[in-house]
Amino acid sequence: MVKKKTQTGSGRTVAKLKEKAAKKQEPARQPAIQAMVWYKEEHYAELLTIFDDAELLPPTFQHWLARAEEKRAEVEAGGDQVIKVFIDPETFPEWCSNKNLPKDANSRSQLAIEVAQARSFSL
Repeated sequence: MVKKKTQTGSGRTVAKLKEKAAKKQEPARQPAIQAMVWYKEEHYAELLTIFDDAELLPPTFQHWLARAEEKRAEVEAGGDQVIKVFIDPETFPEWCSNKNLPKDANSRSQLAIEVAQARSFSL
């Protein structure tokens, strides 16, 4: 008669070891605050005439809003918080001019980050 080799320890112990190993691989992540560029419906058409890269944005506010809300939901589902930073047709061109920046997506993102950082210090 040949004895079969068996694993030592119970299945429960193996499961616990696997669980511990999985926890070690997934470090806990603190929720972050993410700044998102946001527009008001009454400004959208005018902003499209100002932006250097307007062709990259949806032609209507409703299409842009649907896409933005979807992205916001994804970010929040991941555990982060969204701060909406509204871009307006009066202050954005002036801000870009003062910083010698084009009126494009990178500049809009930079402005959103600056505003979010300023808000976080005042919270």
